[in-house]
Parts: sequence; C-alpha cells; structure tokens
Amino acid sequence: MASVTTLSSPKAQVRPSAIWHLKATPETIHWGYFSPEIKPALTIRSGDLVHAEAVTHHAGDAPELMFDEGIERIFREVDPASRAPGVHIMTGPIYIEGAEPGDMIEVRYLQMVPRNNYGSNLAANWGHLYEEFGKQERVTIYELDPVANTAHALYAYDFRGDYLVPGTITNCPSCDRHPALPGITIPARPHLGTAGVAPAVGEPVSTIPPGLHGGNIDNWRIGAGSTMFYKCQVKGGLFSIGDPHVSQGDGEISGTAIEASLDCLFQIILRKDFDFPSPLLETPENWIVHGFGEDLDQAMKNCSMDMLHLLHEQQGLSKNDAYSLMSVAADFGITQVVDGTLGVHARIERRMFPAKGTVKDPPRSDLF
Repeated sequence: MASVTTLSSPKAQVRPSAIWHLKATPETIHWGYFSPEIKPALTIRSGDLVHAEAVTHHAGDAPELMFDEGIERIFREVDPASRAPGVHIMTGPIYIEGAEPGDMIEVRYLQMVPRNNYGSNLAANWGHLYEEFGKQERVTIYELDPVANTAHALYAYDFRGDYLVPGTITNCPSCDRHPALPGITIPARPHLGTAGVAPAVGEPVSTIPPGLHGGNIDNWRIGAGSTMFYKCQVKGGLFSIGDPHVSQGDGEISGTAIEASLDCLFQIILRKDFDFPSPLLETPENWIVHGFGEDLDQAMKNCSMDMLHLLHEQQGLSKNDAYSLMSVAADFGITQVVDGTLGVHARIERRMFPAKGTVKDPPRSDLF
C-alpha cells in the first residue's frame, strides 16, 4: 500500500497526560455564540484526550424521543434571551495551556457516538428552496440503527408558524404526523456541524456562519477518524463543539442535517511548527480545504487560494505546478448554501505526494 503524507503529529510523540470528561450542562455550554470572554469549562494540556457531550438544539422537535434528563435541563434552565445571536448549543470552551494567537491546534476526532437513537431534519425558512415549497416548514424525525449504522424516517409533520426560536419545543400531536420516506435507508455518518476556536473580537460572534475560526462549517467529513486544524485567535484557543449531526449531504439544502446529540472523543494537540489560514481537514485519504464567502464565487476563490497555499507552502510545489494540479486532481464541492456565509470545500488525495512532502514533525517540547 502506498504511503501518504500527513500534517498530523506522529502518534508515538503525542501521549496524553489525562483524559477529561466534559458533560453538557447549563454551566458548561454557551448557546448561539463564540466569545473570548467566556470562562473556560475545561483547561487541558497539549495531547490530552477529551470525552465531551454535544447536544443538538433541535432536540425539541421530538422531545419524547430526543430529550433525556441532562438535555431537558439545558432547555429548561438556559435563559432564552441568552440564546443569541446564533442557534447552536456549544460545549466548552476548552482552554489549551500554552496556546497563543497564531498557533494551530490539531484536533483528532476519534469517536462520535449517538446519545440516543433519534434525530430531526427541518426543511427550514433558511433552506435553499423555502420559496419553492410555499414557505412551509416541515420536520422529519429519523430513527437510527446503531448496529447497521443507518437511519430511516419515522414520521414527518408540518411546522406551524416560523421556526425562529433556538430550542423550540414543538410537542407535535400524533394526529399531525405523516409517513415519510417509505423503504428508504440512509447511511449514518456522525459528525460535528459546528466547532472552532474563539474569534478575537470584543462581542459575541454568531455560531450560524462559518469563518476562519471554524464555526458552522457543516462538512460531514468532520467525523471519527478525521483531524481538523484550527488557527488560534486568542490565548488558550478556547475551543468549543456543537451542532452534532448523524448524516448530511453536501449543500445541506433544506437548512439542516439529521440533527442528533453525540458523545465525542477527541485529542487536542498544540502545534507551533506550521501555519494555515483557514480550517483545514485531514482524513485518512484526503486533505480538504474550506473557503467561505457572501456568494459561491467568493467562497470558491477563497477555497482555491487556500488550496494553492497548502500545495505551495506545505508540499513545496511551485504555484504554477500547484495550479495545474488543482485543475486536474482536486475536487471542489459546495459544503453548504444555508448559513448566510456560503461554503466551498476542495479535496485532494494525500497518496499522490511523495514522502519528502511531509511536514517535519515538531520536537516534543512543542507538543507538551
């Protein structure tokens, strides 16, 4: 089997000093925003493992299925007025000792397990075809099969009014429920729609749009077995996770994925040996670069420039060679079109690059 180049640190040099458990509670979550002013829910050292709960803000779409005592407490106790300016329930932030602005953090996502076996998809007022569907919002509830790693629709119902309040609890009566997607089985691919570091700004930043800090990227490939790189903007990084999904297509066209709470295991490693301008994803097969913009043209341009940066700065190609390679071997796709700031991603296979293209591993003193 051909070897692949990697940006990740070698496993032998990244031994955790601790494993931390971070529950999602009213005291350890922030609802709808990133901010450098939030008190850390947890402080760790580089290389530590974190087992954290990520709770979906759509649990109220079927509370009898998607609530448990812990989730119900969050919905009950967190002041609705504080759920702003975004919508997502974020667990954290996590302070990484030694992290400074300009450093990178490497987040290895190791495991993502559904908290319960149910999720919700909303055809929302921010969905791409809202006008075409007569401005009618509709909820579809899915059941997960954890053994087969699949999902199927249980029922659907029309949402009356406008779905605007973060943490809406619908309590849809049985008489309003309709069959949905008969005979259709969907592959489950649990992932985090939203995760990132605190932006260096003096006011809360909405969790809805993605950005250079991470945020609501909505790339279904950010699941177990992948590694994300985020550039720190403030001391300690202040990393948070949220918006858990169990399946989503590229584009997220109706406005949401299958939104379902997850228990996540990940390792955070401080990197001072390289720099990258935007959230960078490494999977076992690919590097994936993200670009954002007010329209898809701008998102595509930003994504292209950052893929050029990856190939030129990290792999040592000339810019002319990198441009040619991007055209013949990189796949560009629409990540999402429903979060205000639009997203494009570019994927390129790691196995194409010779071993000499590997970024030098940092000395141990940079990791701990």
